[in-house]
Amino acid sequence: MTVSDRWLLPDGVEDILPPLAGQIESLRRNVMDTCQRWGYQLVIPPLIEYLESLFTGTGHDLELQTFKLTDQLTGRMMGLRADMTPQAARIDAHTLGQNGITRLCYAGHVLHTRPRHMLTGRTPIQAGCELFGSSSESADMEVISLMLESLRVAGLHHVHLDLAHVAIYENLVREAGFDRASGEAIFDAMARKSVPELDQWLADCPAGSAGEMLRKLARVSGGLDALAEAKSILAGAPAALQQALEQLERVADMLVTHFPEVTFGFDFCELRGYNYHTGLVFSAYVPGHGDAVGKGGRYDAIGSDFGRARPATGFSLDIRSLASLAQRVRCPAGMIWAPSDDDPALAGVVSGLRLTETVVRALPEDSDTDPRSRGCDRILVKQDGQWVVGHLD
Repeated sequence: MTVSDRWLLPDGVEDILPPLAGQIESLRRNVMDTCQRWGYQLVIPPLIEYLESLFTGTGHDLELQTFKLTDQLTGRMMGLRADMTPQAARIDAHTLGQNGITRLCYAGHVLHTRPRHMLTGRTPIQAGCELFGSSSESADMEVISLMLESLRVAGLHHVHLDLAHVAIYENLVREAGFDRASGEAIFDAMARKSVPELDQWLADCPAGSAGEMLRKLARVSGGLDALAEAKSILAGAPAALQQALEQLERVADMLVTHFPEVTFGFDFCELRGYNYHTGLVFSAYVPGHGDAVGKGGRYDAIGSDFGRARPATGFSLDIRSLASLAQRVRCPAGMIWAPSDDDPALAGVVSGLRLTETVVRALPEDSDTDPRSRGCDRILVKQDGQWVVGHLD
């Protein structure tokens, strides 16, 4: 590497500079404060752990996204976390070991071997909440409500929520009895929402069979009309599917009652985290941004590998993305520029203003600095022997 290349960062890795860095930190604090007001206790997991711990309960979905290295003390393989949810599950199951309900929240960097898509980097700042010890529907409702409240705190008011339930696909595939090769091909086509491929694989399924239900469901998405159509398609299906549809309907009723500003829909092809989630799953979107700004769902028994199986549900947010989106709708308050002046009265005024405002005190070298270039929209000026705040022209 030449001297001129020393400043380069790896692809997908970037510095976060002012003013965005300040907005991200402010947003992180606001989201964590919101979670703690709901009774969620803050935990700070380590950046690095043994691989067995990081992959527990995730069906090894994170393996390709995890940077791996050898521990020089033990010779064991370690990984840099790509998701903080397994760490929270370890803390609940082994470190805390509390009886009853445990609510945990967290925020910090995670590292990915490759970006999830072209609009994201490899160092997201993940924040989230996990609720352990309850298999009740009330726990699912609480987590969804808290995620929507966190997005509101982040300044995102036009949210669309996609709802799905892993049990629907899981039960249909089990009842259809596909061989391994067919099952993998159908799963891949369903995950990509490729209706033509599904028609090809499921065309010979008899009327009323699980395979035909799966093929019809692949065409269904949308609002309450889509849920009604899914109920019609799955009429006569096993009880577990009926229960899943009824839960989706109750979540929709809760959203209409408590979050009338949130639009929602149903996607019966949603297989994100299929090997990880076990029930209701949800993703939040905002206009103009193709990726989910928040996502979560139920993942029961993730702690079984730690010797303590616990029902669990939770959600996670990418604080970095949220801050960028909130920038579009919120302009941060400007700062006040204080000139380089030895007047003791100025120091007192600056100290008083800093209780509620951000004040930048100029240094002697700032004689040619434009305060606007430092994010200031006001300036302290002396009028009639008093220091007062004036607006920059």
